[in-house]
Amino acid sequence: MRVGILGAGAAACGAAAQLSVMGHDPALWSPSGRSTAALAAGTPLRATGAIEVSFHPRIAASAEEVVGADAVMLAMPGYAHKLAFDAIAPHLKEGQPVIISSHASFGALYLAQLLAARKVSVPIIAWGTTLTTGRKASPTEVAVNSLRSKIDLATVPESASIAALELCTTLFGERFVPREGLLAIALSNLNPQNHLAIALFNLTRMERGESWGQAENVTPAVGRVMEALDAERLAIAEAFGVAVRTIREHYAFSYQLPVASIAEMNAELHGRGKGGFGPTTLESRYVLEDAPYGLLPTVLLGRLVGRPATLHEAGLTLLSSAYGRDFTDENDLLPALGFDAITREELAARAKDGF
Repeated sequence: MRVGILGAGAAACGAAAQLSVMGHDPALWSPSGRSTAALAAGTPLRATGAIEVSFHPRIAASAEEVVGADAVMLAMPGYAHKLAFDAIAPHLKEGQPVIISSHASFGALYLAQLLAARKVSVPIIAWGTTLTTGRKASPTEVAVNSLRSKIDLATVPESASIAALELCTTLFGERFVPREGLLAIALSNLNPQNHLAIALFNLTRMERGESWGQAENVTPAVGRVMEALDAERLAIAEAFGVAVRTIREHYAFSYQLPVASIAEMNAELHGRGKGGFGPTTLESRYVLEDAPYGLLPTVLLGRLVGRPATLHEAGLTLLSSAYGRDFTDENDLLPALGFDAITREELAARAKDGF
């Protein structure tokens, strides 16, 4: 199948590599063109680590071109999602599947809202996390740290879930688990809570540009904070009546680890030499993406059901103070959805059927 991928970072390139391994035909699109210039010039994209392959992805010159595929996949940071949705919405065709990897801040509802204005309906497939973890080693190399064995998905509208599961399995292999709708997926992305603890307790390392091991610095104290943040998320999911994975299950499925405390699982990951490295700059998606597009939605969902996400909100406040900016004002998706005035019942209805 021909799959157009919006993005050219580590997640996009990891997905393209797996598509190539599975015998499909991926295309990458970088809005500026800088991230794909070397690939467009003929240098192959090389994946190493959990995926080993060298291949030539097609390079799309525009959003319209990348949408000219059997399926479209969004694999960009959360702060680029609205830009991407605005770019592809005028060109999507009736019934053309769109995969969001990973879903953030109810972006699926925003895309459904744009398409409703055109009277176009497509299955929007929201993943709870990305297919791979890793980093771009160079413009033409992606180091894939892990290929996740389980990925939660849901669709808007919910009636498209069976076909979505079949499509994702065909494209990426048997690793997908249907969840109870978009609300479950909205509460299944653990990156914001995990990155909050990791970034907050290693902020000076990031600011100084130090090289530091991520997993090895998830000490027992940091691990306890990560588990406390997880307890807040699980309480909100329970109030909404949806089942989501725990942080320990997430680590087990993401990195093929035995279940233990989060500190112990990270120590095991470090011991295997797969602990990865933490951010070396304050300009990291661990904060710039995850604070406004991950932590803030969780805080708002907690308020909606009377389960305050106290630690999430405290972390959001502390990061805003450290950065000298208000991350609660930097989310451009939620205002476009009128989220400040939405009720629990309205949100559930829109999550089921779209706009």
